[in-house]
Amino acid sequence: MSREAILYEKLPEDKVRCTACARYCEIGKGQIGLCGIRANTGGRLDLLSYGKVITGNVDPIEKKPVVHYMPGTRIFSIATTGCNWLCKYCQNYDISQRRKIEGVDMTPEQVAQIAVERNSQGIAYTYNEPSIFIEFARDCGIEAHKKGLFNIFVSNGYDTPQSVRMMSEFLDCITVDFKGSAEPQFTRKYIGIPDPKPIFDTLIEIRDRTKIHVEITDLIVPQAGDSQEHAKKLAKFLYDNFGSEIPIHFLRFHPDYKMMEFPPTPIKTLEKHYEIAKKEGLDYVYIGNLPGHPYEHTYCPGCNKIAVGRYGFDITSWNLDKDNKCNTCGHKIPITGSLDPNYKRNRFQLVV
Repeated sequence: MSREAILYEKLPEDKVRCTACARYCEIGKGQIGLCGIRANTGGRLDLLSYGKVITGNVDPIEKKPVVHYMPGTRIFSIATTGCNWLCKYCQNYDISQRRKIEGVDMTPEQVAQIAVERNSQGIAYTYNEPSIFIEFARDCGIEAHKKGLFNIFVSNGYDTPQSVRMMSEFLDCITVDFKGSAEPQFTRKYIGIPDPKPIFDTLIEIRDRTKIHVEITDLIVPQAGDSQEHAKKLAKFLYDNFGSEIPIHFLRFHPDYKMMEFPPTPIKTLEKHYEIAKKEGLDYVYIGNLPGHPYEHTYCPGCNKIAVGRYGFDITSWNLDKDNKCNTCGHKIPITGSLDPNYKRNRFQLVV
């Protein structure tokens, strides 16, 4: 089913300008934006993928990755087809780069109900860029809130003030992936965007105009997007604008899609990025996609003891009191929510 979009402007000669993402595509009558799902139909912009869920899966929230918001919870993750980026290494390319509208017909009420039936505490809009189907995500998110669920975007952050305003209506948490520390040369060659500046602008907009919990990821691509200089600039930007408590995850790259010739990120490269971010003043720095590494844990800035132990997406120890203060020194750890005392590993299965 398709539905008229909300985030767009009408232009002369029946053209429209989409305002859902920072590409601001100007679309002629009968044409479709780069994302593949927002089309000019008779001088109006339609969201072609409204209500078309291409995949749904129950995940641990730590897989997003999100570790400072509602730890240990189960998330119903959904996506539509299409994307506003053209990442040459995308692990979800069959979804994101598909330009045929496909999926299971689901209403927002059905999405929220399935999340409840699968014992999920939240809904994640992920696998492709959620801002391109934000009108559908918003309607799902409103239904989710009615059922006591929270909402998460796993996003590239290539957004607009208009899309951030819509996020503020329903979104509780967002993880923004910079990919290659937002090196302009990397984003142009491997992602297909001319300038990463809108990502930084989006974060400031979220900080100033919403109460959304923010975490940062940075996919470190060896030989292409692993500059220590850019990692330092990113860490400094985060410290200067968000303070020491914003979590950042440096993720290990695995070859996929059109970048099979690249190796996985060397562990030493990830560790160096970790050290740079810590040196720039960030307290909560993590290495991801490397189960068993000691930098998966949350360390207390007060005493440097492990406050939350992790292995992959599993929590292995919880050394915080009911107020999320360190059991060793009493330092307050900025985590929203607390671990359910009945927490245990669950199976996460495909559901649609």
